[in-house]
Amino acid sequence: MEELSESALGCAGLGGLHDNRGMDEERVATYYLLFFMELATRRVHFAGLATNPDEGWMLQIARNVTDAEEGFLRGKKYLLMDRDAKFSQAFRVTLEQGGVEALRLPPRSPNLSPHIERFMRSVKEECLERMIFFGERALQSAATCFLEHFHAERNHQGIGNRLIAPGAEAGRTSGRIACHERLGGLLRYYYRKAA
Repeated sequence: MEELSESALGCAGLGGLHDNRGMDEERVATYYLLFFMELATRRVHFAGLATNPDEGWMLQIARNVTDAEEGFLRGKKYLLMDRDAKFSQAFRVTLEQGGVEALRLPPRSPNLSPHIERFMRSVKEECLERMIFFGERALQSAATCFLEHFHAERNHQGIGNRLIAPGAEAGRTSGRIACHERLGGLLRYYYRKAA
């Protein structure tokens, strides 16, 4: 195997969220959210969520992310993943058919995938654990909103304290200070307005 470079790597993270009540149901539902991260840029893709991420769902996700035209893993050679049973042999084969080699990490080794582990911690602590969701659509909307904040409004130490996808306002040194709020003020971004 050739030497691994960050630009060729992706990373997968599957996180379970507990005690999310649906308003139309009187039961507690556990939702699993699947994220992929490009290690070189720290860009994250929200692949989907499900209450029961079975093999059929996971195979569809694998086909989606390796799509030749729009797949998040397009141009990536490797995908790091833990040994969660949901990353099945069929899932890994589907990735390999799309040109992405699945690299399984050793058991109990979260330090080998620190970027996705830190992202999963951030999305839970800063967003999802602070809200009560009434249905799948609300959870999906919150996760998408957090990703917009993560990409455009949050500095990342691992890439030189820069924004992943800065807007035109980034780097301004003059003008009034303004605040952009997301999720009802849960996420905030301070910037300078154009003079």
